[in-house]
Amino acid sequence: MTAQVLGLQVAITNLSQAIETALTRVHKRQGGYICLANVHMCMEAHDHPAFAEVLSQSCLRLPDGRPLLWMQKLMGYRDARQVRGEDFFLGLCEQAQHQQINVGVFGGTDAMQLQQLTDDLVQRYPQLRLVYRYAPPFRPLTTEEDAEVEKQIRTAGVQLLLVAIGCPKQEQWMASHQHLGPVMVGVGAAVDFVTGNKKRAPLWMQRCGLEWCYRLSQEPRRLLWRYLKHNPRFMLLGLLQLLRYWLAKLIR
Repeated sequence: MTAQVLGLQVAITNLSQAIETALTRVHKRQGGYICLANVHMCMEAHDHPAFAEVLSQSCLRLPDGRPLLWMQKLMGYRDARQVRGEDFFLGLCEQAQHQQINVGVFGGTDAMQLQQLTDDLVQRYPQLRLVYRYAPPFRPLTTEEDAEVEKQIRTAGVQLLLVAIGCPKQEQWMASHQHLGPVMVGVGAAVDFVTGNKKRAPLWMQRCGLEWCYRLSQEPRRLLWRYLKHNPRFMLLGLLQLLRYWLAKLIR
């Protein structure tokens, strides 16, 4: 089941159900890619129809952002729960360890962060079958480089590929590499929280939907313009959607 949030169909689910859905696709060799949706992703899709199409092709869009959960709740979906990127990331790795699933990581800001991430994962999950890791350069891969990446992923037998190159690049990359076969998950900024390079907001801020304020205080230069551009418009468009929804219910 999904609920539309500014044109994006977002799953009505919870953490355990989302993990089960992803791993079921792995075992059935269904492939596909999973997106962790937040305000930034919704507004990118709203502004760019081509990106909205990329998201529509994904097999699952999870409510990573608290405002998306609120939208679902206000539309009457009481069972909706937030699926935080970091929790989903670690939950997948934990279950992949128990189920002997071959995991790969494509991303990280550089080779050092990738090494830090994979070291952390192996320490947390000693039996995790981490069979592939690659930190791509900050530029499009050449045809030869891309072909080599595809070859290595296939040779390693990756079944679950965690992609961390940021929105919207990771979603576009996953969409163009569906033919590779593994289930792919765009984990984005979750990598920074898993490695401890960035601190999570206090729990009360997460519950109040103020995590963006905490992140802004950590990275003002990178995030200020994004939040100024997207957050007010999301609030306005979300309110208009809810008003249309409530009006339609009153008319029935």
